[in-house]
Amino acid sequence: MNALSLHPSGAPQKAPESECRALVPAEGPVVVDTFGGRVHVEWNADAALTPLGQLPFFAEYLKVSGLFDTWVEQCPLSWTSPNAPLKRDVLGTAVLSALCGHQRYAHISALRGDSVNAPLLGMSKVVSEDSIRAALKKLDETAGVAWLQRHLLSVSEPLLSEPWILDVDVTVKPLYGHQEGAVIGYNPHKPGRPSHTYHTYLVANLRLVLEVEVKPGNQTHSKHSSPGLWDLLERIGRARWPALIRGDRDWGTEANMQRCEQEGLPYLFKQRLTKGTKRLIERLLSEADWCDAGQGWQGAEAQLRLSGWSRSRRVVVLRRRLKDKDNDIALEAPDESGQRRLSFTEVEENVRLYEYAVLVTSLDSEILTIAGLYRDRADCENNFDELKHHWGWGGFTTSDLKRCRFMARLTALVYNGWNLFARLAEPDKHLEAITSRPLLLNAPARQINHGRQRRLVISHQHAEADWVERACRNLAAFLRGLRLTAEQLTPTQRWYRILSRALRKYLQGRELQPPAPLPAPA
Repeated sequence: MNALSLHPSGAPQKAPESECRALVPAEGPVVVDTFGGRVHVEWNADAALTPLGQLPFFAEYLKVSGLFDTWVEQCPLSWTSPNAPLKRDVLGTAVLSALCGHQRYAHISALRGDSVNAPLLGMSKVVSEDSIRAALKKLDETAGVAWLQRHLLSVSEPLLSEPWILDVDVTVKPLYGHQEGAVIGYNPHKPGRPSHTYHTYLVANLRLVLEVEVKPGNQTHSKHSSPGLWDLLERIGRARWPALIRGDRDWGTEANMQRCEQEGLPYLFKQRLTKGTKRLIERLLSEADWCDAGQGWQGAEAQLRLSGWSRSRRVVVLRRRLKDKDNDIALEAPDESGQRRLSFTEVEENVRLYEYAVLVTSLDSEILTIAGLYRDRADCENNFDELKHHWGWGGFTTSDLKRCRFMARLTALVYNGWNLFARLAEPDKHLEAITSRPLLLNAPARQINHGRQRRLVISHQHAEADWVERACRNLAAFLRGLRLTAEQLTPTQRWYRILSRALRKYLQGRELQPPAPLPAPA
């Protein structure tokens, strides 16, 4: 009988599970065939490996300086449950997360499989993201803010006895949920999107954050920053006030300038191009002798009193010729109803077009100096770009403002500490996190235990490997010297020495002198 069938037999039957299991060994390495040849893969839950192979150098820096221990000890966080995590584990996990540049609480889970790094900070383990959220929720806002403010200021306080400049500015963090304070306000990059505002106070040119306040998205004006500014200055103490305060056009208001004048604090603010300032520019075009202001700018000065001002003030008008003068220029102009409209002007070759900036100041310096001082303020935008994209200011969002405020200050504290650590390795320039982390933190490493001795074998395979090893060896030698003299030096004196070395370029080789110890009571 012919067994030929006119119909297909259908899908082939599956092989029995026992046969499938027989194809892959239950134990031992698994052989996989790759483009580079066969690879034997095996799993080892006890292998002591870490992607943060150079964290021990940062951990020693924290230990010698005393910053981390003091910060943990003074944290006003406590639990009564015997099952609660340790305070050092919670805070250490938050520091590691910020140090790695995490943007979300969920990213903390990436640290939990690392058995090498937790003991380096004196931790028993890396806790979960839920433990971090719960701890910050439990922390009292008034006590927590005061604790973080105190330690943010203590990092930079030794430097404030030197002449320094205070930069004040606001950045916007867009939000995508229904969080507390998620209000629609000024948001140039994502108009109409709710946001939070970060009111920030920085030591100019050193990229050190003195304070940051997180407020609802519709509170971008300087009137919402001003109370925090004067509270910060009160905590700093008048003897250490800045030589100058700088701000953008939002700060050039009568209230801010009058308060600075009353307190005797020099200021340099940008002024809005109102009708009064435009009339001044038109007058200077025909009357003023424009002088060189550096980097292609020209400057002229005058006295100006706008309608809301209580007195006349010195203003410096800067102008720079536009390079792209051959294209049609789009000019905004309001029509009779007040609605702004676009008009287009054909520019002839012999017509010079300029952009203008108006600065109001209490300084009596020459125009070239004032123009340079204000141009240096652009470094604020670099700070914000780094903090929002490479640190945690772009994330760590919760439903309540309290925890957002805690994480913003905690991130700023780790940012300050890491920047000074990176300057110990490279004192001649600032290394942003996108550069300093791959060089000074990220490196695969394997821990080898020999009794009580632990060895960490680091693998560096990039062009800067020699520089990194040399820098880390120099760091370790410097910190070892401080550690050997720890009995003779107080934590404050050690921190002064660390700052003197890290910022020797800006101090021009001078040593910061710590305050004299108080005499012992009789």
